[in-house]
Amino acid sequence: MDFLTFLLVLFSIIWICTLILTSNSRARKSSRLPPGPKPFPIIGNILALGSKPHQSLAKLSQKYGPIMSLKLGSRTTVVVSSPEIAKIVLQKHDLAFSSRTVPSAGQTLNHHKFSMLWLPVEHQWRKLRKICKEQMFSVPRLDANQGLRKEKLQKLVDYVKQCSDTGRAVGIGEAAFTTSLNLISATLFSMEFAKFYSESSQEMKELVWGVMKCLGSPNFADYFPILKSVDPQGILKETKIYFEKLFANFDRIIDEKIKSREGEKHDLVEALIEINQRDEAELSREDIKHLLLDLLVAGSNTTSGTVEWAIAELIQNPDKLLKTRNELRNFVGQSRIIQESDIPHLPYLQAVVKETFRLHPIAPLLGPRKARTDVEINGYIIPKNAFVLINVWASGRDSSVWKNAESFMPERFLDHNATQIDFSGQDFESLAIRMVHLMLATLVQDFGWELEGGKKGGELDMDEKFGFTVLKAEPLKAVPIKL
Repeated sequence: MDFLTFLLVLFSIIWICTLILTSNSRARKSSRLPPGPKPFPIIGNILALGSKPHQSLAKLSQKYGPIMSLKLGSRTTVVVSSPEIAKIVLQKHDLAFSSRTVPSAGQTLNHHKFSMLWLPVEHQWRKLRKICKEQMFSVPRLDANQGLRKEKLQKLVDYVKQCSDTGRAVGIGEAAFTTSLNLISATLFSMEFAKFYSESSQEMKELVWGVMKCLGSPNFADYFPILKSVDPQGILKETKIYFEKLFANFDRIIDEKIKSREGEKHDLVEALIEINQRDEAELSREDIKHLLLDLLVAGSNTTSGTVEWAIAELIQNPDKLLKTRNELRNFVGQSRIIQESDIPHLPYLQAVVKETFRLHPIAPLLGPRKARTDVEINGYIIPKNAFVLINVWASGRDSSVWKNAESFMPERFLDHNATQIDFSGQDFESLAIRMVHLMLATLVQDFGWELEGGKKGGELDMDEKFGFTVLKAEPLKAVPIKL
């Protein structure tokens, strides 16, 4: 169903919504909501979002200010576009905004009741977070798996070398996704889910992509809850298919591991099974499957998207590419693959990653939050149950905070007096951040890159595609040149 058809359907049921519209209008006039564009009847400000909501909202904030309100269908939504106000929301009023807004697709098979992404910050969330930290993301665990990451990086190097020998272009995002997915799947299940060359045995890879597509697709049911049972775009039906297939695979893997269980635990699933069999109330089988879904989807796409953006920026800025490579060769040399212990000694590589996060945050609007009570910020009232979006994409390009905000300048993070935002939160040691540095270094250390068709870096299309994460609209393909 296209958008115009959808509008016609909406207007055909306008009499149902008249009462809601009238009450919402009165509430807006009598409240102290932040300023914002005037909403249309029924649909509110949905048309103002366009295909790239993070960019559209950034433009609107230039007119209405760093905190503004909109009506997205029947939802009152407050958008924050400055680091200062974001800090007030996320730190000063963190409990008031700790509830998450769950998209309709995220409620498939009751996923929101198990997922760390959408659970309230209460007992269940803390329990799962503790398990993840102890079993997967603690420094000792990450250090113990360095050999596994080195093995996956070597496969990436071998693939790029073969492409270089044959003059074949590498899909940077695709190669990075394959590497990160295999690393995650090896860590979780002791098996690989994707291959560089083969088109067969790609089911799990396609399922992960499918889940990300469904969760990232704009869904009318999110703006008009009355439409959830109708599912006009078929997103909920499609999401259910992907979830069921993934869970069936998880069940099969868990059953196989239970049958062959013995001795030392080698992966996360085995550690989770042990907790489950010791005390099912602590961690049920459903908990395990939904947790695996979260880790598999979030862990693979965020890493590969950042690597693709970083390589694209470096191709556009060959002087920055050369500086990155020279730093790597001066410290690491040319005879070995970068190791994780090298990263703290590579400040320019770190600066490239930080600058990529600034310009191209993979989750530009963060996870939507919901006000648990009325909250006053900067003289405005954010009403209870209002959705709150933090536009980190806009914050990263705020010219009042960043000099030459639209330019790719890793050097800004080498200046200790520069304003810096910790884009990685408290998890610099996390698996994803380690892999971004390692994959980026691997692709730069011994290879030059030429765009297909003899294009120059300045001709590279840097347009964005909004979804579960923000990726390049035109996937980056480049021919590796062995140096």
